Amino acid sequence: MNRQYFRVASFMLAIASIMLVSCNTGSKSQAGKSAGAEQTDLTEEKTPDFQISLAQWSLHNAFFGPALKDWDSFSRMLKESPDDVLQGELDPVDFPEIAAGYGIYTIELVNTFYFGKVGDDDYWKRFKQKCGDAGVNVGLIMCDALGDLGDADPEARQQTVENHYPWVDKAAYLGARSIRVNAAGEGTMEEVAANVVDGLTKLAEYGASRGINIIVENHGGYSSNGAWLAGIMEQVAMDNVGTLPDFGNFCIERGPDGCIKEYDRYKGIAELMPYAKGVSAKSHIFDENGNEVESDFFRIMKIVRDAGFKGYVGIEFEGGQLSEDEGIRATKALLEKVFKEL
Repeated sequence: MNRQYFRVASFMLAIASIMLVSCNTGSKSQAGKSAGAEQTDLTEEKTPDFQISLAQWSLHNAFFGPALKDWDSFSRMLKESPDDVLQGELDPVDFPEIAAGYGIYTIELVNTFYFGKVGDDDYWKRFKQKCGDAGVNVGLIMCDALGDLGDADPEARQQTVENHYPWVDKAAYLGARSIRVNAAGEGTMEEVAANVVDGLTKLAEYGASRGINIIVENHGGYSSNGAWLAGIMEQVAMDNVGTLPDFGNFCIERGPDGCIKEYDRYKGIAELMPYAKGVSAKSHIFDENGNEVESDFFRIMKIVRDAGFKGYVGIEFEGGQLSEDEGIRATKALLEKVFKEL
């Protein structure tokens, strides 16, 4: 009886050993693949398709204060004594912790808040430390007042390209992905397009050397024509060049009392989304239900989603009926609601 029991036990042990070897050899690659897929699925479930960032321009009044009352004076100060434009109650160096206070941990800087600091390494070291302390990262730097990338004068255009270099360098230092630029110039649509393609290509070559994307926002003039800006993207055709579709910047002609000719924003966003490396959720006025009056956020975000975009949607509040604080919170609440509905 003991010998029989021993034979049966030995046989069962041998079978178990064979099965164990089989699981760890012949099926190893498949098992690894399944485990990896399961791990990937879990990771994807934890990372939403859309995340919220905060554009610094949402607080432009809080940073600039009364300096913005006269644009001519503001422009002069920006060139001659840039620190003097910072007349608000908030200091731009504190933007990382300000954003964290809204529960937003990716920020979009605006270079005009830092014009006087671009070459101050100690300042940026301090700023980077503030980002680390607040758990905030810089997504991009919006660049204005550096000249026209589509300037008809080749020398002026090249100077504009080079004026962007320090901001490309700052973006790289801060760990940002991109700088946002403007596609502007004087002349016909065709002339400006040709000049912008030249300026943008040259800047993108420098950006590529620093690992930085150069992205163009629809930001007035020809650039607010979705088809025109999409054509620029097709002509440049560089991996680190893209768009930053803005929900509201589709005015292509302004008059004394405001916009007199506007491009269809939904058509424009659809045209720009194939090249998008970010999205800017411009907001102004909200109704009693918390919806933005001028832009249908759900309709726009459906266009964004259907284009296959996944990434950051930046809050950019510019309204006057709500305070900047209230506007940021209202835009954030609306985006979160739309993300859930999608």
